[in-house]
Amino acid sequence: MDTILILTILIVVGALAFDFINGFHDTANAIATAVSTKALKPRHAIILAAVMNFVGALAFTGVAKTITKDIVDPFSLENGSIVILAALLAAITWNLVTWYYGIPSSSSHALIGSIAGAAIAAAGVSALNYKGFIKIIQALIFSPLLAFVIGFIIYSIFKVVFKNRNLAKTNRNFRSIQIATAALQSFTHGTNDAQKAMGIITMALIVNNYQTSDDIQTWVQVSCATAMGLGTSIGGWKIIKTVGGKIMKIRPVNGVAADLTGAAVIFGATAIHLPVSTTHVISSSILGVGSAHRLKGVKWGTAQRMLITWVITLPISASLAAIFFYILNIFF
Repeated sequence: MDTILILTILIVVGALAFDFINGFHDTANAIATAVSTKALKPRHAIILAAVMNFVGALAFTGVAKTITKDIVDPFSLENGSIVILAALLAAITWNLVTWYYGIPSSSSHALIGSIAGAAIAAAGVSALNYKGFIKIIQALIFSPLLAFVIGFIIYSIFKVVFKNRNLAKTNRNFRSIQIATAALQSFTHGTNDAQKAMGIITMALIVNNYQTSDDIQTWVQVSCATAMGLGTSIGGWKIIKTVGGKIMKIRPVNGVAADLTGAAVIFGATAIHLPVSTTHVISSSILGVGSAHRLKGVKWGTAQRMLITWVITLPISASLAAIFFYILNIFF
């Protein structure tokens, strides 16, 4: 078996492993509010999320194409296979570390930072596709800010519309609605997050001359959707506890507002083919809703800890990827 084929197989396996880990690492965000308000039992919530993630992953390919060609040019990437494999190893490592400590960090930041770090280690900063890379970074920065603002507005509207309603009855109604909003948010999660692994595999196929376009092959789509669905079925209980309870005390009406906000921002990004951090978007939605509900009710210490993790993920994952690149270069 030649080296190129071995590297391609390793990358496909690594990308599916990343997608699987992404499933139990990030899916917690999509169902955390529904679990914390008891709208869904944990087991039912995870089954719902797994199914909707799988369906969402099969629905679109625009984000996958952005990952394939907008960070680096796969058609001219030097040592492309080693760059991609190093990026996957770094992203997986950081995801597992943050999952172990229950920190809702961003798989998207980890992967994008890792690709950039490995590419720079291979060919210097000129390896980056600056226009595409900056566009992706802008999406990663502005999407949580947008989610915060929209979450604040939606919950403020809810407070006005439902201010004279019976609280117990309203909560019961919103608990039922939250099943639908959790499903919607899980679907949008699949439309954006699962495509990142699809883009990585497609990039590997291009750099190793197994295909000549950025089209996402059906087997790539199905395998990534399946990996994310299976990962989702395991669940990320530590992160569910952080997102669902340590940011603010979530009631059904808060959960519906946060779910609608997260789904709208994520799906909007998917529609214009931009990868965003579902972790950042959903957590920021909850922060926006919490701020509109009662500013003192938000546990800003948790928010600060999350923000620090968000900021350090890109440089740490980039550095890890560079280290993995140099190590892999010894063996291949």
